[in-house]
Amino acid sequence: MKKQDIQKKYATQKKLLSKYNHHYFNLDSPLISDSEYDKIKNYILKLEKDYSFLKKKDSIQNQIGAPLTKKFKKIKHSTPMLSLSNTFDAEGMKDFINKISNYLNIKKLNFDFSSELKIDGISASLTYEDGILIRGLSRGDGVTGEDILDNLKTIGDIPKKISDTNLPKILEVRGEVYIGKKDFKKLKKNFANPRNAAGGSLRQKDSKETKKIPLKFFAYGFGIINPMPYKSQFEFISKLKKWGFNVNPYNKLLNGIREIEEHHKKMETLRSSLDYDIDGIVYKIDDLSLQRRLGSTSNSPRWATAYKFSSEKATSIIREIIIQVGRTGAITPVAKIEPVTVGGVVVSNATLHNEDEIDRKDIRVGDTIVIQRAGDVIPQVVSVDLKKRKSHSKKYIFPNKCLCGSKIQKEFNTSTNKEDAVRRCTKGYECSFIAKERLKHIVSKEAFNIDGLGKKVIDQFWKLKFIKNPSDIFSLDFDKIKNLDGWGKLSVENLSEAIEKARKISLNRFIYSIGIRHIGQENAKILASFFKSIDQFSNLLKSSQRDEILKNLKDLDGIGETQILSLKNFFSNTKNIEIVKNLILKLNIQNFKEPNTKGKLSNINVMFTGSFKKISRSEAKTLTENLGGKVLGSVSKKLNILVVGDTKPTKKKVDKAKELKVKIFSEKEWYKLLNI
Repeated sequence: MKKQDIQKKYATQKKLLSKYNHHYFNLDSPLISDSEYDKIKNYILKLEKDYSFLKKKDSIQNQIGAPLTKKFKKIKHSTPMLSLSNTFDAEGMKDFINKISNYLNIKKLNFDFSSELKIDGISASLTYEDGILIRGLSRGDGVTGEDILDNLKTIGDIPKKISDTNLPKILEVRGEVYIGKKDFKKLKKNFANPRNAAGGSLRQKDSKETKKIPLKFFAYGFGIINPMPYKSQFEFISKLKKWGFNVNPYNKLLNGIREIEEHHKKMETLRSSLDYDIDGIVYKIDDLSLQRRLGSTSNSPRWATAYKFSSEKATSIIREIIIQVGRTGAITPVAKIEPVTVGGVVVSNATLHNEDEIDRKDIRVGDTIVIQRAGDVIPQVVSVDLKKRKSHSKKYIFPNKCLCGSKIQKEFNTSTNKEDAVRRCTKGYECSFIAKERLKHIVSKEAFNIDGLGKKVIDQFWKLKFIKNPSDIFSLDFDKIKNLDGWGKLSVENLSEAIEKARKISLNRFIYSIGIRHIGQENAKILASFFKSIDQFSNLLKSSQRDEILKNLKDLDGIGETQILSLKNFFSNTKNIEIVKNLILKLNIQNFKEPNTKGKLSNINVMFTGSFKKISRSEAKTLTENLGGKVLGSVSKKLNILVVGDTKPTKKKVDKAKELKVKIFSEKEWYKLLNI
């Protein structure tokens, strides 16, 4: 499938997911079945796993639940309840373990893992103070949860008081609320599936109504614990059982990929016999000190992953191949197929990835194909049954134009020295298809996060010419919207409030939101830390200053030639400049806040060269930033310290640092400075 088609399919599915999340999490009125919901969500996750450029677009890895409503009091979690990365096969699991090994700079693969069944329920957090349950929150959006303590207290599996002389003063227990399959049979007239029954029950305003529902709770983890006496995940799980929590009997301590695979296959065979729904197993590094070292990305913890169960296959026929256009101009082909049931879900689309994939598998309209839902995602075409191909079948010719009529082309990737597999429309905002997809990106959760302005609404407002450019969002005529079907006074007021709230945005989120190719959330943070303010960032809009700024960006660790070229291309387009200028005028863009200005390395620029024995370069970078330092990507007068590893340091960098009289530390001297 072409990149553009991938991105358009991705955008379409995310728009649907946003709508279903709102109805499911906030209205307790699901529009689709649980399996259909999982199909869409896991398809999006699979796309993000397979295509790295999507992660920089509008990742749903941070998306947990839906934006909160006013139904319950909102309370910020002590530590974020992050989502998990997904793994779909043994190779993916090996890759996950390899990443851990590389990050920790520990040359081994047989780590101990605490394995926990991934229950298909509703996550909740319980906080105990001196053994007394004082707070109960839903996961919410991951950062802020809803106060549902009274409802959680109705669940028999949740202790209201813990008696233990060695109990930490503050103890936050996290787990999953669910309804057993047998109990659900008595309730299915009122709910779509067990998961929705659990969610709907927890969101009752009257806890007496919640008490009527046979909710259960499996405890599996923790948030804040003070003081922290535990050394391993499995040790903590054992304590949970001692304290009276219901702990899943299939939790197990495993070592290495071989034991993981054996356990995974065993649980997959038992899956249908369990009284609760599971869609995989969560594997967590057992050593809590290693968990702390690994930390988290902006999306998920590095020390845990959800290993989904195996794929399911079916056979269908391709009726049509269409192309879709994504926000970066990528052209993605999608097969419209005869509806077929795959693992209990009816599907009618299959991803074709890109032009090269179509050519490699010789996929044609009319072909009988084998499709696969890996990890419960929307199908991809595995193979073509050539024996059933019609004699008049014709090879599929990939279009040479975008849906807007402009020519499409493959770009040359300077990192790989190869052409990209994806054809792309280069018109930017001048292409109406790209422009509309960029609007959907701008209102997304990780960008402006405008609740009520989902992808379907963008489509509707686009068609009505209410919105054509990003700045139009902040000039909407709400009197016109009130007259539309499905828009009542309350929904219009909520949208107006959400848009007004979105005017205030951090610099890094703004940079991410404008949709520059190759500038994801992490890159946006790096750029924001460099520019500090929107006034400084706006200098990129001036051709007289742009080249000098882009030259200086080469010093930033994490910003390479690909990102710099992308910035140059984006701001060389007069339409893009006009769009960004008009948007800035509508906003209150906050200066970048340094994560730590009082740390040991505050106002110190550091660079690393060579490999280290004790930690990896990635961990060294994280450690530096946590202590207030900034990591540079090249040696310049701005550099304060060059840390030289014992293995394969770059001589050119060391020599230049000496020439500029930059302080040079060995690995041991670096650790001594940090007292580690």
